[in-house]
Amino acid sequence: MPLQTAALLCGLTIIYLEVSQQRLARVHRPAVHVLVYFDILAAGCSAALAAFLLLHAFVIPEDRIAFLAGAICSTAVFLYLQSEMRRAHQFQRPEGIVSGQFLFLAGAIRILLRSLENSHPLFDLWSLTAIIAGGLLIGVVVPRFLKKKEEHRIIERFAEQGESHQREWAPSTAECPRPERWEMLDSMSAELEVLDFLKQLVITLKPALIVETGTFIGASTIKMAEGLQANGPGKIVSCEYDPLVFARALERIQASGLGSWIDARNESSLEMNVEGEIDLFFSDSHLPIREQEIRRFLPQIKPEGLILMHDTSSHFKIAREAAFRLEKEGLISMVLLPTPRGLMIAQKRVRR
Repeated sequence: MPLQTAALLCGLTIIYLEVSQQRLARVHRPAVHVLVYFDILAAGCSAALAAFLLLHAFVIPEDRIAFLAGAICSTAVFLYLQSEMRRAHQFQRPEGIVSGQFLFLAGAIRILLRSLENSHPLFDLWSLTAIIAGGLLIGVVVPRFLKKKEEHRIIERFAEQGESHQREWAPSTAECPRPERWEMLDSMSAELEVLDFLKQLVITLKPALIVETGTFIGASTIKMAEGLQANGPGKIVSCEYDPLVFARALERIQASGLGSWIDARNESSLEMNVEGEIDLFFSDSHLPIREQEIRRFLPQIKPEGLILMHDTSSHFKIAREAAFRLEKEGLISMVLLPTPRGLMIAQKRVRR
C-alpha cells in the first residue's frame, strides 16, 4: 500500500476516533471496555476505506467500476456500523459486534472487488481471514450478550461504566416520529422527560398512596418520591420481582435519602398486598402481566385517582392492546401520550 494511502487511512481513522472519543467523554463513562475502542476504530476504518476506494476510482480509470462499487459498499457499511454503534451505546448491541461486522463485511467487499477485476483470483488469504475472524468475534460476543436478561445486562453496564444520559433508543412511530429528541438512562427505565413528568404529577396531585409495579433500578420510584418529599406526606409502594435487580434498586433508593417515602418490596405485583385506597397507580413491570395488575388493583384505586401504564406506544403492542381492552370493557377512560415508548393515563370509569 502506498505511503499516501496509508496516511489517508490513518488520518481519517484518527479523526473519527477523536470525534467518537468526544462522544464518549460527553456521556462521562468512568470505564470503557477495550472492545468499544476497537468498534470505534472499525467504523473509522470503514469510512477511510470508502474514501480510499473513491479516490482510486478517479486515479485508475481502467478499474473505475470496481472501485466505485467498492466505495458505495464501504459507505453503506460505514452508515450501518454507525447505527450499530449507537445501538451498542444504548444497551441494544454487545460491545465488539461492530468490529466483527466490519471484518466480515470488509472481507466480503474485497471479494466483490476481485470478482469485478477479472485478472485477479476471487478469493485470497486476507479476505478469507477477515471473514472468518469477523464471524468468530460475532459468534463470541452475541451469544454472551443474549444469554443474559436485559435487566442484568444494563445493571452490569452501569457497574462498569456508570450511569449517563443518552438519546432515546425506541424506534420512530406514527405518533412519535422523532424519538431522538427524548433522553434516557437506559432502555428499560422510563424516558427522562417521563420521569420528570411523574415527579410533577405527584407534586400536582398530592397523592397519599402511590403503587408502582416494576421498580427496576428505581429511577421512577425516586422521581415520584422527590415529588412526595416536596409535598410532605405520602408513601410509594414499589415492587420488583427479580432479586438481583431489586438489590440494585435498593442501593439507589438508600443512596437517594428518600427511603422514608418508599416501601420497596421484592415480590410479584400479582401477589403483593397493599392496604388503603390508591391515588396513583403506575404499571411498569413485565409487559404481559400489566393488564392483570390493573385489573387486580382497580377496586382499590380511587374514582378520582390516576392509572398510568408505560410502554403503550404502537411499537409495544402488548401494553397498548391491553389498554384498549380495558377501555372497551368500560373499566377505564384513557388517553395515550405520544412519547417514544408511550404513556397511558386513565381513570376508573365510574357511573355517576
